[in-house]
Amino acid sequence: MAKAQETVLEINLTALEHNYRYLKTKISSKTKFLGVVKAFAYGSDAVSIAQKLVALGADYLAVAYTEEGVSLRNAGIKIPILVLHPQIVSFDTIIERCLEPNLYSERILTAFITAAERHQQKIYPIHLKFNTGLNRLGFNAKDIPSIVKKLSETTAVKVLSIFSHLAASEDLEEKDFTLNQIKNFNIISTQIDAALPYIPFKHLANTSGIINYPEAHFDMVRSGIGLYGFGNDIDEDKNFIPVATLKTNISQIHYLEPNESVGYNRAFTSNKKIKTATLPLGHADGIGREYGNGKGVVCVHGYYAPIIGNTCMDMIMVDVTDIDCSEGDEVIVFGNKPTATEFAAGANTISYEVLTGISQRVKRVIVEQQNSINI
Repeated sequence: MAKAQETVLEINLTALEHNYRYLKTKISSKTKFLGVVKAFAYGSDAVSIAQKLVALGADYLAVAYTEEGVSLRNAGIKIPILVLHPQIVSFDTIIERCLEPNLYSERILTAFITAAERHQQKIYPIHLKFNTGLNRLGFNAKDIPSIVKKLSETTAVKVLSIFSHLAASEDLEEKDFTLNQIKNFNIISTQIDAALPYIPFKHLANTSGIINYPEAHFDMVRSGIGLYGFGNDIDEDKNFIPVATLKTNISQIHYLEPNESVGYNRAFTSNKKIKTATLPLGHADGIGREYGNGKGVVCVHGYYAPIIGNTCMDMIMVDVTDIDCSEGDEVIVFGNKPTATEFAAGANTISYEVLTGISQRVKRVIVEQQNSINI
C-alpha cells in the first residue's frame, strides 16, 4: 500500500471480502444477506463497496435515503436496494428507479400506495417495518388489521418482507430485552402470515444479531458495521479487519520550550521541552473539536502520539516528543492501530460516528490486492 503524501481514506476491499465471508459463516446457506451501504457506505465509498458486495454475492443492499439508492442505480447496481427511511417527496423517484421502500406508518403506507397507483404499478415490492422495542420507526402489532385492509384494496403493491430492528443485540446484559424483541417479532410474523394471501420473507438481525442470536436470522440478515470491520465486541473485533484507514502526513515539526502554547486559545501549554507535529486535517475533515488536549491519539511509526491543543478546521497538532519522525512522514489516524473504535473512545463516542463523519473532501483511495485506484 502506498504511503500517504496527503490526507486520504484508504478503503481496503480485500478486508471487506474477509468480513463478508466471516459473517456468511455465521448464517445458513439459505439465509439471504443484505449489506448496508448508507451514509457513503459508513463513510467510505458507497459505489465501490456496493460493487464489491454484488460481486461477492450479496442478495440485497440498503441505504437510508432515496438519493443514496439513485447514486447506486446510476453506477449500474442492479440488485434490490431497500430504502430504510424514505420520504414521501421521493416516492416517484423510488418507483422510477426500481428502489424498494420501507413503509413504517399508516401515513407512509397510504402515500406510497397512492404513488404506486398513479404510476400504474402492479404488485410493486414494499417492505413493512414493525416496532418491537427500539421505538424509532415502525408499525405496532395493533396496526395489522388496518394494514391488511389497505393492502386488500389495491393491487399496486405487494409486501415482499416484514422486518424489525434490534435495539441492544451487542449488549448481552440486555439479553432478556433482545429475546423479547425476537418473541414479539415472531408473534407479528405469525399474524401477518395468517392475514395475507402470501408469505413475506422476514429479517431482524443486524451485525450483533448475526453473531449473538442465530434464532433471529430468519430469512435474511442485515450487516452494516460488521462489513466495515467491527463486531461491537472486543473479542469479536479480532475476527474482522477494518476496511477504512485514515492516513495523513506530517506537514511541519515544531520544537517548543517550556510554557509555550499550541493552537487556538492557547489550549495547551508545555511544561517542558517538547516536539510537536502538525497534520493536515481537522474538524472540516471529521476530526471534531472534542478531540485534542489529550483526547485522541494517532499513530506515528507504530507509536501513539496524543492530540494536543484545540482541533483546527484544517489541522491538528500531536505530541511526538519521544518519536523519531520527520516532516513528510506518514501518520495513521485510525485503521488497524488505532482502530476507529479506539480513536473514538478518546472522545467518548463510537466507531460509527468516526467513520461516517469523515468529510467528502478527503480523497478516497480504493485498495484491493495491493493495487490502488484514486477516486
